[in-house]
Amino acid sequence: TDGFDLELIRAVKAVVDVPVIASGGAGTVEHFVDAARAGADAVLAASVFHYRTLTIGQVKAGLAAAGFAVR
Repeated sequence: TDGFDLELIRAVKAVVDVPVIASGGAGTVEHFVDAARAGADAVLAASVFHYRTLTIGQVKAGLAAAGFAVR
């Protein structure tokens, strides 16, 4: 996959006052980091975990290394 729609995330963040959750398109850890940098309050994915392309730990580690809070 090609990553989250970063332009859409930025556009939505500019006009709403609710948390924005990015969904769909993640294929690498960097895609999650890019979405967070674009302003997503949370990121989610399913396929990369179901097909074991990535682990949740890898994504959390990547986000933490980029300076984002993870739970």
